[in-house]
Parts: sequence; structure tokens; C-alpha cells
Amino acid sequence: MSTLSPDIVFDGHNDVLFRLYKKHLPGAERAFVEGDGGGHLDLPRMRSAGFGGGLFAVYVPSGDDIARLDDLMKGASYDVPLPPLINAPEAIPVAFAMIAILMRIERAAKGAFRVCRTGGEIRQTMAAGAVAAVLHIEGAEAIDASLDTLDVLYAAGLRSLGPVWSRPTIFGHGVPFRYPSTGDTGPGLTETGKDLIRACDRLRIAIDLSHLNEKGFWDVAKLSRQPLIASHSNVYAISPHARNLTDRQLDAVKASGGLVGLNFATSFLRPDGQRTSATPLEVMLRHLDYLIERLGVEHVGLGSDFDGATIPDAIRDVTGLGALRAAMRRHGYDDATMRRLCHENWVAVLERCWGG
Repeated sequence: MSTLSPDIVFDGHNDVLFRLYKKHLPGAERAFVEGDGGGHLDLPRMRSAGFGGGLFAVYVPSGDDIARLDDLMKGASYDVPLPPLINAPEAIPVAFAMIAILMRIERAAKGAFRVCRTGGEIRQTMAAGAVAAVLHIEGAEAIDASLDTLDVLYAAGLRSLGPVWSRPTIFGHGVPFRYPSTGDTGPGLTETGKDLIRACDRLRIAIDLSHLNEKGFWDVAKLSRQPLIASHSNVYAISPHARNLTDRQLDAVKASGGLVGLNFATSFLRPDGQRTSATPLEVMLRHLDYLIERLGVEHVGLGSDFDGATIPDAIRDVTGLGALRAAMRRHGYDDATMRRLCHENWVAVLERCWGG
């Protein structure tokens, strides 16, 4: 068990690399390291807020595929059209550019930020007061059908992969931004997708289920020997959104020794599915209570979606982690529970995936 402060956070998902990539500015990573005050994350704010590490996502955009979500995710029901598939030759340069940003951040931070490839490295980095970053791909567009680039990405530090974002890939189908809806929205993994899952198992790359549709979820559960992980997902029984997990899926995560990271995105927290920052912390605690009761406290973590979502006003950015932790403590979570939820469960499940 960790000897770190119970309040140190290892976070299951953020999109800061995409935010920095969109700037298209030389030195964007240095501004992040020095503290640009932009978005939800930069290094000084992270360190001051007890953000000890997390999964840093590489996401390849489809033009303005998410630019109008605020307008489209409104009303008693909605179903946002998904952009088309992106092929590997188009995606690879974009993905590599974001990975380069991550590596440049590591260099510019001079020891305060480290890209980690093992559980031991994560623990050592956080114990030293630095930020432990794990390279994650959200949507496997940058991986070709022969899986050649998977080996290259693994050598570059890739240790966690989601086969899809929400749009389709050659590997499978994601869930749309649809409310109300279950995640049973179409076919599951393709044959190439099943090959990808087997390859991830061989390489000991963690597989993220958060954007897979329900059939894809069960395909992975059948094929993979690894713990089932949903890095940034919530409870369907509370918020009936296509992105959230049913009780049956939660039971499968528990049985596999996996983990669900609580997503801070308001549209996946709120019972009405609305994308509004006027969302109280109490609804987050309701999801946490449900996950703990269904999964057991050892299978629950945090998956903020910082820099990729509308989050509650009470949090606002990474500096608001203190407000969330205070609410969790007022709610009755003791030090042992806080330590598990904030970081220990994440590091432990990654160690189970990676070995050693």
C-alpha cells in the first residue's frame, strides 16, 4: 500500500496534449511547464494541487468533431452525429506530434515530470514529488491494420490504449454522445480489433473500455486476460447516458480485478445528461458511492477528463481537486479510502496489467 499522502491524485484521463497541440505554437510545452494558466492543467497548478500523475491521452481530431458539443448536447434527449473513420496515414503524424509534446514536456520539466512505463516508476516519481505521466492513446486510428505502429508506439512508452474514441475505427465502434441511451449501439470489435486486443495482451498494454460500445466491451471481456478498465466512465443507473456503464458491466469489471475512474464531465454525471458546469459535487459523490458499493472500494478511482470536458464549477480546473477531496472527506471517506480512490487503486491495477 502507498505511503504517499492520501490526497495525492493519480488521474485516469486528461486531454492536455490535445489542448497544447491545438495551439500550434512553438514552445507550447514550455508554457505548460512554466504555467500558462490555460485550460484545466499546467505543471505548476498540478503540483500545487496534489496531482501526482495520470494517463495522458493522445486523441486525433476530426476537424470540428467536438467543437459544437455544447450546442448539440441539450434538451430532454440528444444524439450527436459521429464523424467518419480516420485512416492511419492521416492519424499517425498527428498522434506522433502529441507524443512529441509529451516528450518535450518531460525534457523541459527537468525532473519534475516523468514519462513512466512501470508501476515502480510511477511510485518512485510520485514519491519524489514529481508528476508521473503514462502515455495513453484514446482511439487507435494511428495504429495500422498490420499493427506495425503498435510496436513502435510501445517502444515510445505506450502503456494504455482505447481501441476507439466515439467514432468508428478499423478496430471497432464507439458509443455516440446519446442521451438517454444504453451503450448497446451497434456492432462490437472487428476481426482486426480482436487482433489488436490479443496484441495488447502480449505486450501488457492496458486496454481502456471507456468509449467502446457495449458489444465491444463484452468482446474485450471475452478475449483479454487483463483487468477490465474504464478510465473515465460513470454509472448508467444514475445517468442514463450511452457513455456510462450498466450494473452488468460494473460486475464484470469487479470480477476481472479491474477499475472504473469517475469522469468529471457533467453530461455523464447528471441524471438529466446536460453539459452544464452548474453541477453540484454531491452528484459526483453519488456516483462514487454507487461504484464503491457495486465494485468494492479497491476497484474505483478518478478519471477527470481535464481539458476534454465541461466539469463542475466547484472544481473549475486542477486546483479544484482540493474542493473535491474536502467534499469526499465530509461525506465520510477516511484516509484509507481516500488513498485508494485518489491513487493507490490506479497504480495497483496498472501493475496488474503490466506485471511487476
